[in-house]
Amino acid sequence: MTAERYQASPQKSLAIAERLVHPASAVTDPPLPGPVPDGAPTPHRRRPRYSGKYPRRFEEKYKEHDLERYAETVARVIAAGKTPAGTHRPIMVAEVLLALAPQPGETGVDCTLGYGGHAQELLARLQPGGRLLGLDADPIVLPRTEARLRALGFGPETFSAHRRNFAGLPQVLAAAGLGGADCVLADLGVSSMQLDDPSRGFSLKFEGPLDMRMNPQRGQPASTVLERLRPDALATLLAENADEPEARLLARLLAGQRFATTTALADAVRRALPRARDEERESAVRRVFQALRITVNDEFSALDTLLRLLPSCLKPSGRVAILSFHSGEDRRVKKAFAEGLRQGVYEEIAREVIRPTPEERHANPRSAPAKLRWARKAGVAQA
Repeated sequence: MTAERYQASPQKSLAIAERLVHPASAVTDPPLPGPVPDGAPTPHRRRPRYSGKYPRRFEEKYKEHDLERYAETVARVIAAGKTPAGTHRPIMVAEVLLALAPQPGETGVDCTLGYGGHAQELLARLQPGGRLLGLDADPIVLPRTEARLRALGFGPETFSAHRRNFAGLPQVLAAAGLGGADCVLADLGVSSMQLDDPSRGFSLKFEGPLDMRMNPQRGQPASTVLERLRPDALATLLAENADEPEARLLARLLAGQRFATTTALADAVRRALPRARDEERESAVRRVFQALRITVNDEFSALDTLLRLLPSCLKPSGRVAILSFHSGEDRRVKKAFAEGLRQGVYEEIAREVIRPTPEERHANPRSAPAKLRWARKAGVAQA
């Protein structure tokens, strides 16, 4: 999302804020005591009261769970260059649209639907007559995003949501009766809704269970994975998944240990590096969390599968754009696109990685590590 969209009039800022908020996990009011007699006025219902004027727990922050009532507050947060908790701001929207060039009547796929920020922009450009398939493995976020896009007027004939990992793209296309797509997007980053919710175990800001599963209904939480890893295996994961320079030291101290919460693990990483500067310790914490998240969700395997199957999922001259957020992902995308170009599968690829503009990095700091690469499949050979 470009910075210009957030440097507008207060009225426009409010409109943008209303597009960004979502009807997620509202804090419910307590039930009214006893039955209300027929014809009696409904008693006033108050929201739950929490201790202190500025509650620290995410669950007690009322505005985080009812953002639609606080569009003005959301607009101020955006204007300050921050992401309102519980929302997600799509990254590099203009660059993605330029790479994918969606046209009316075409078929598109958003392999990582998330909050639907990119999907909303793609859908607008695929009309009239086009359709978009949205994939996401997260059973919590997916129905909320589907409801949001439905409310914007995108019906089943235009948009369909599928609870699948992007490695299952061929199966989703086949089930929809499609031989391929004209444009495919994969945003490999973790959504802000997942990062900001401490119950998901991704957050470093609040204490929560050390989980990190994109789909909490499948696989093992990060706490179990870490407890079962041997030091040599953990050292390999830290080096390969996060380029951690102190991989062996941290692995020796963390492997086989039981950390029930995110803060317990973060504190253990900090204690393991007593001589490092504060910023170095915090970077190490983020790298450890990244390496574990990739392992828990088998992210590299899913990405390798997607990159291998992509050519068969694209129509001739079909376009694909992939947003990555760390070197391990970007290396895989770069290598796969280059090999596809060499073999003639792709007729053109991005020669250089595309990064967010300085304005976007300032307006949305979470966009800073993003890297965009694109490719276009070879067209039908002329006779």
